[in-house]
Amino acid sequence: MKILIVNKFLFPNGGSETYIFNLGKGLEKQGHEVQYFGMEHPGRTVGNHAESYTSPMDFHGGKLQKIFYPFRIIYSVEARKKIRMVLDDFKPDIVHLNNFNFQITPSVIYEIRKWGKENNKYLPVVYTAHDYQWICPNHMMYIPDRSEICFRCEGGRFGECTKNRCIHNSRIRSLLGTIEASLYKKLNTYEKIDLIICPSEFMMKKLATNTSLKNKLKVLYNFLGDGRTQTGDSPGEKEDYVLYFGRYAKEKGIETLLEACRRLPDIPFIFAGGGELEKALENCGNVKNVGFKKGEELRSLIARAQFSVFPSEWYENCPYSVMESQMYGTPVIASCIGGVPELVEDGVTGELFIPGDVNNLKSKIENLWNDNEKQKIYSENCRKKKFTFADEYVITLTELYKSLRERTDFCAFGSGGKNG
Repeated sequence: MKILIVNKFLFPNGGSETYIFNLGKGLEKQGHEVQYFGMEHPGRTVGNHAESYTSPMDFHGGKLQKIFYPFRIIYSVEARKKIRMVLDDFKPDIVHLNNFNFQITPSVIYEIRKWGKENNKYLPVVYTAHDYQWICPNHMMYIPDRSEICFRCEGGRFGECTKNRCIHNSRIRSLLGTIEASLYKKLNTYEKIDLIICPSEFMMKKLATNTSLKNKLKVLYNFLGDGRTQTGDSPGEKEDYVLYFGRYAKEKGIETLLEACRRLPDIPFIFAGGGELEKALENCGNVKNVGFKKGEELRSLIARAQFSVFPSEWYENCPYSVMESQMYGTPVIASCIGGVPELVEDGVTGELFIPGDVNNLKSKIENLWNDNEKQKIYSENCRKKKFTFADEYVITLTELYKSLRERTDFCAFGSGGKNG
């Protein structure tokens, strides 16, 4: 099969990029042809033969072209034109959408359907939900300025986003997000998607609150690499430190974790990552900031830690950092929120704490640090845990692709079609 993967970022930027790059490699390994569509960027690592990409957009820069962003983030004419060039050149059998709102916009869905109609071919569209964009305009179900978990937009009440300034604490940006969400809900645009993959049960339940999507949802937990680095293949012995790795951001619970660190001055912590709260780490004497790490360096840091901490305070979906810790035999103390409890078995592969509760987190870290026997038990349980790797995931996904093609071929040619 020929699969076109769509994602706004085509360079390493976060979990969705980890997903699409590993997915593409897995599909190619099994003989499928893969191309990508998204924004152009100096760091772009994947692409398409037509060399067609949308112009880069930086919401935090000061360029004059930002004047036109309010129009481009709601409906991108450029994205429709550029993806059309890729469709004409590649002629895919499946389009697999990922993060595309704002920078790419749902305009591409209309072009995909138009291309299929003009070519007398129903082109199945799959979407992997990496966040809550379709039911929450700021995609996190979280009000950053207040550090408040929120689902006031449930049922399509998107005006709550503007009211609470949920996007960058900006009334204008929040209004644009509200307009975008309201428009595509009214147009039933997302009903044009054939299958929505949810990486957690929690995600599926939340997306199902949009009843028009309910029958399109399928849970497939995220996968890890290619399976070559199994849990028993840890580099070296455990060392005396607790690890946090990820983004240094408020919603990730960094402020809560740092306060817990200050209250535990005799426990050494290593932080690996980067972000807007990086300077706050300098005021904590028992925290060593090693910066962003990847590959073997990161793997070694994870595997040698006594345990890791995942203190996120927004509704995480299926975080790779939790799975990677357990894969390398490292237990996790994690906030009990979103899809995280589906990954961490409390009292078996780690422990759960109340998100944002410094006292609860401090107690969990202190008790586990002082209980070597429990650490070993948790670590062994992590090593026994079964994970999904790329080969298995791709087999399952391609079966879903095939079933969609069979179903849509029948609809398109056997019953007058649903091209439109």
